[in-house]
Amino acid sequence: MSEMVKVLVVDDEAELRGLLQRYLGDQGCQVRTEPHAETVAALLARERFDVLVLDLMMPGEDGLSLCRRLRHQGETIPILMLTARGDPVDRVVGLEMGADDYLAKPFHPRELLARIQALVRRQQVLGAHRGPPVDTVLRFGPYALNLDARSLTRDGQAVPLTTGEFQLLQALALNPRRPLGRDRLIELAHGREHDVTDRAIDSQIMRLRKLIETQPSAPRFIQTVWGVGYVFTPDGQRRPG
Repeated sequence: MSEMVKVLVVDDEAELRGLLQRYLGDQGCQVRTEPHAETVAALLARERFDVLVLDLMMPGEDGLSLCRRLRHQGETIPILMLTARGDPVDRVVGLEMGADDYLAKPFHPRELLARIQALVRRQQVLGAHRGPPVDTVLRFGPYALNLDARSLTRDGQAVPLTTGEFQLLQALALNPRRPLGRDRLIELAHGREHDVTDRAIDSQIMRLRKLIETQPSAPRFIQTVWGVGYVFTPDGQRRPG
């Protein structure tokens, strides 16, 4: 892999989390572990990971439920499902819920690493061969965001945007109804290595709201998700809470 692979491991077994943290870390991966499924969606909104290693059976929300929820929210991260069961029905159900691969416990960490690397390579190949979006004009309310022309219009009239504001609005509009943390927005809008602060993102959000919202203090299109960041709602419907 040309870059360090970031792996998120979600499993309620502390011993297994420790083993994978050490082994994958020794193999050059950057590893984060979580014992519960409930924290994962918010974590993915804040931070980019290359692969999610997800245990099927956990207390509280299980892996199948989380996998289904993430895919429903539009999350595309490759998911490798772990299970202690040997029943092939579990594998089928996991894949139907949106998992990309499946590994039964017990397993050798080296096999897990090989599968992680295969998922990352597959994602890179898909990215390299994925053409430009068919629809390069994203519409919301009276607005049209033209990705090719890098412009925003309201009822056909140009709305001036700085480069940073356009990139941020594009990042939001390409991820509709998906809550995104500030760090994730920085990465999507400016790149992983760009030196942009949370405060700068908040300032650009305020500027965008003044440009596109009828009431910037009660925004419809760019809404705040408390404890996470922001979410773009192209239909202008208010999110609960």
